[in-house]
Amino acid sequence: MIKVSDKTVTWHEGMTISDLLSELNDPHPYAVVRINEKYVSRPNFDKTAIPDDSEVFLIPMIAGG
Repeated sequence: MIKVSDKTVTWHEGMTISDLLSELNDPHPYAVVRINEKYVSRPNFDKTAIPDDSEVFLIPMIAGG
């Protein structure tokens, strides 16, 4: 199991950030995801595995001026 924000999500072997976002069916364009204390940017979502028992924070893109 992994914790994503206030939810608990079932973990599976080899789960990547892209897999997680697909399973959550979340359409937000996240720029960065934090896994425990490690920050991962969007270009690395497909190749970054999430370890079991991790705490994941989804960080959305923010625009302003």
